[in-house]
Amino acid sequence: MQLPVSFTERMQRLLGPDEYTRFLEALQQTPPVSIRLNKTKAEATMGLQPVPWAEAGFYLPQRPLFTLDPAIHTGAYYVQEASSMFVEQALRQAINLEEPLQVLDLCGAPGGKSTHLASLISQDSLLVSNEVIRSRANILAENVAKWGSGNVLVTSNDPRDFGRLPSFFDVMVVDAPCSGEGMFRKDPQAVGEWSEENVNLCAQRQQRILMDVWEALKPGGVLIYSTCTWNEQENEQNIAWLSEQEGAESIKLQLQPDWGMLATQFKGVEGYRFYPHRVQGEGFFMAVVRKAGSEEAVSHGKSRKKKYKLTAAGKKERALVENWLLEPEKYIFLQHGEVISALPANLFEAADEVYQNLYVIYAGTELAEIKGKKLKPLQGLALSQHLHKDAFQVADLDLERALRYLRKEDISLGTNGNNWLLLQYKGLPLGWAKQIGNRLNNYYPKEWRIRMELPAELPDESLVIR
Repeated sequence: MQLPVSFTERMQRLLGPDEYTRFLEALQQTPPVSIRLNKTKAEATMGLQPVPWAEAGFYLPQRPLFTLDPAIHTGAYYVQEASSMFVEQALRQAINLEEPLQVLDLCGAPGGKSTHLASLISQDSLLVSNEVIRSRANILAENVAKWGSGNVLVTSNDPRDFGRLPSFFDVMVVDAPCSGEGMFRKDPQAVGEWSEENVNLCAQRQQRILMDVWEALKPGGVLIYSTCTWNEQENEQNIAWLSEQEGAESIKLQLQPDWGMLATQFKGVEGYRFYPHRVQGEGFFMAVVRKAGSEEAVSHGKSRKKKYKLTAAGKKERALVENWLLEPEKYIFLQHGEVISALPANLFEAADEVYQNLYVIYAGTELAEIKGKKLKPLQGLALSQHLHKDAFQVADLDLERALRYLRKEDISLGTNGNNWLLLQYKGLPLGWAKQIGNRLNNYYPKEWRIRMELPAELPDESLVIR
């Protein structure tokens, strides 16, 4: 790996000669592979090594062909880099996760941190997961739907748009676009794209992003800032700059000695650096700050009668779908166009505020699409953590049929009927099919389908979970 000279000089200064040698050796090694389980859907295979700072994180001994494991398509786990799972420690140590929270994941795609946040916050909390690039926002919405927590709104907005929600969020996670030095081992192309000029441009863009969203954080709220790079401009210097500009208070996290990350301090700001020779993971930086003031000091002006943007589904439509979810009394059923969705009832006001001010592309759990006088169940329902499976006829698929279903191919069960079937693999719902006589119509979303050809010999069925 031919590293840029200025990068090499800086890393030697940061690490010292002996540690820099170990750092270089680590960059030549095969990157570790880690996953994070969706504990509402799956348990880990015995014997997997845990990621020590993430309760549901595990290392795999080698990288399997994830595409050919149906479990990943059900949202049973997410392939996530271990260092980035450290966001869990920031939340657990700086925030009371038992309280109802309004949380923003500003740069959410493809969905690792968003699905992680959804697993950590309570069902009474609202997560707004945002991605400015529309194509990436659609991927984010897919992964959020697969995770199935049901209390997430996926938006596609520029950071400056969040100024329309002043003092709205209790927690913000800003995993800022960066120069990507921490990805050099996994992505050699990142080395060729690196330059000092790009570092400076990234640092300036990160400052703009932080200032654009800062107003939307409540006084007393917590900002978790991270990058996958090592230079000071994009990390410690940026957070010190924010603290100087806004009087933010740095939050110190407690580390276990065997975790391996390096704690830093710059102008009173605590930071946490992840180096591949110290940590079983890729390059990463995190800092946590609290906004000055208290929520009680916020005035929202005079109360007035509000005109809601969200529309409740009619009684007839609700009656058709409410038994599709466990504990339906906890939900409000909404209709947007021809789509009926469900959202925890206590989140309605906050969700409507988001709809009033941002562009929402996915919300809660999409249950059904109205087709004339009939309803077509939607993929979000099949993958929901709150699905009431007993409301449907269920059919189990073996590995080959499951993969062919996920390729959106025709499959046969050798049965007859005229009803909707919930297809599942090892007890994990995959999606819907409509049985018409002895024919089965495949309703797996076209844009989600597996595109690779299936090999002549399929892999071991227990790639990650049993």
